[in-house]
Amino acid sequence: MTNTKKETRTVNIDIRKDLFGANENAAALNAETFKKHGIVAIDIMGSVGTGKTQLIETLCDHLRDKYRILMLAGDLATTIDADRVASHGVDTVQINTGTACHLDARMVRVALQNVNLADYQVIFIENVGNLICPAGYSLGVDRKLVVVSITEGPYMIRKHPLTIKHADMVIINKIDLVEALEFDIDALEADIREVDAAIPVLRVSSKTGEGIDQLIKVLNL
Repeated sequence: MTNTKKETRTVNIDIRKDLFGANENAAALNAETFKKHGIVAIDIMGSVGTGKTQLIETLCDHLRDKYRILMLAGDLATTIDADRVASHGVDTVQINTGTACHLDARMVRVALQNVNLADYQVIFIENVGNLICPAGYSLGVDRKLVVVSITEGPYMIRKHPLTIKHADMVIINKIDLVEALEFDIDALEADIREVDAAIPVLRVSSKTGEGIDQLIKVLNL
């Protein structure tokens, strides 16, 4: 299939305006909207540099012939990540938060105001690059994933356990670098299990595609 690069739509959000009331109320409205349209919505959290965008690109390459996909990209500024995903033939909307270090449900609701949701079956939401702030804000999605990578070092889980507690799944990315970096990936997973013994943990390489099929299976996509 030949990629046709899509044009990224941009929404600038003023976080000083309480457009839809409390976040939880807006999240409930989002969840109702997604359910009404039969959309699977997935919030993807993680620090800058964990490979969230490349993971979404790889998922889109695997899924775009099966589903109509929309990607929402959260960032302080620019359309860099959204443009990358758009180059794979996927519709994108950029949410520029200005100073906010996370997306919230109201921002997502504003971004979707002019989107015909009947056109889509799957929405990937790339949250602002941050391992702390996004965890506490529900977006009304079906699943919250947190992406960690071995390039962040061995202690990120111990330093940021709250994010794991708020996630439905943990993705350990960049496993293609384990040998080169002499990284103890089993110890990293053990740290995750100390926070939540039952949470699904998948090891993937968004660069090589290793583990992506298993991730898609676990997501029921």
